Amino acid sequence: MVYLASLPVLIWLYLALARGGFWRVRRPLSTDVAPLGASARVVAIIPARNEASVIGLAVQSLLAQDFAGELHIVVVDDASTDGTAAMVRTAATQAGALERVTLIRGPGPDPGWSGKVCAMARGVAAAGALRCDYFLFTDADIHHEPDNVARLVANARRLDADLLSSMVQLTVSHAAERWLIPAFVFFFLKLYPPSWIARPGATAGAAGGCMLVRPQALARSGGLAAIRSQIIDDCSLAQSIKRSGGRVCLGLTRRARSLRPYGSAGEIGRMISRTAFNQLRHSWLLLAATLLGLVLTYLLPPLLLLSGSRVAVAAGLAAWTLMSLCYAPMVRFYRLNPLWILTLPAAAAFYAGATFHSAWQYQQGRGGQWKGRAQDSHG
Repeated sequence: MVYLASLPVLIWLYLALARGGFWRVRRPLSTDVAPLGASARVVAIIPARNEASVIGLAVQSLLAQDFAGELHIVVVDDASTDGTAAMVRTAATQAGALERVTLIRGPGPDPGWSGKVCAMARGVAAAGALRCDYFLFTDADIHHEPDNVARLVANARRLDADLLSSMVQLTVSHAAERWLIPAFVFFFLKLYPPSWIARPGATAGAAGGCMLVRPQALARSGGLAAIRSQIIDDCSLAQSIKRSGGRVCLGLTRRARSLRPYGSAGEIGRMISRTAFNQLRHSWLLLAATLLGLVLTYLLPPLLLLSGSRVAVAAGLAAWTLMSLCYAPMVRFYRLNPLWILTLPAAAAFYAGATFHSAWQYQQGRGGQWKGRAQDSHG
């Protein structure tokens, strides 16, 4: 019992002291940089499939940027059936900026390509004649504050980044979101510590909702064709650019936010289930190791409090305290009641179930579900 009880304490000491300080929620995307990107030419590329409810606001936010450089928007409508294209035209017309928006109607992904990556590639092809300094890959549900593009460019130049991505703020309006969304970001940063991403080495990650990329670095890495079949497109792109010698940086920001609500825990679970088993390289051994790790790291500490052993109770309390201290900055970043730090073990249990469900969906031929498409299936 003593050896088992000591495991979560040792794990959390490692996470707190030797995992790149991921839990500190550092934001290398400075909020007080000068607008050094005044002369930059940026093409924002938005892949969109059935996004009529949000894409108009996203396009409007880009057209309203306080940016002295040139900003053009390319929207790739990926065979939508809900009026996505009409909402894009309406937003551009209302802003009096039809000439700054290019709308492409796509027929769906080419063979061997995932839907989003194929749409991104079509956007890059359309942007070729614009001779830009940066591509801004951004999702159809992202609202950008008026200074966000200028700050992204300024930070990319300050950091000499070939790929600079912002982890945008996700919605935490509902109880399920407050329980699970900060935990999702916490787990992501634990897997991809920003300080490790920024330095030379194997760790590479990005947040696909907002990625500023130098065209030369994208071309040097083999372009989007190099990741054509990947459903975790953001991290795959970061890995491809970093392997080709590019510099990758990731940070959190309050200058961009998602417009997409998750009305229930089930919706969040489906978001995780779409890619979790792919992240584990479809390995049942890695799945078992991941689930065991979640149990030892997050679930064992509260269980030890019920053991009746003084040593075990003390170890469980120590581990849960370290866990809560590490999680507190993320809860604070989302401006939630500090008591939400106590829900992390329950959130980990939920994500363990979603990860197992991801493997089950893959085995059943329904892996990688995205907008009615199964993009990651067994066999």
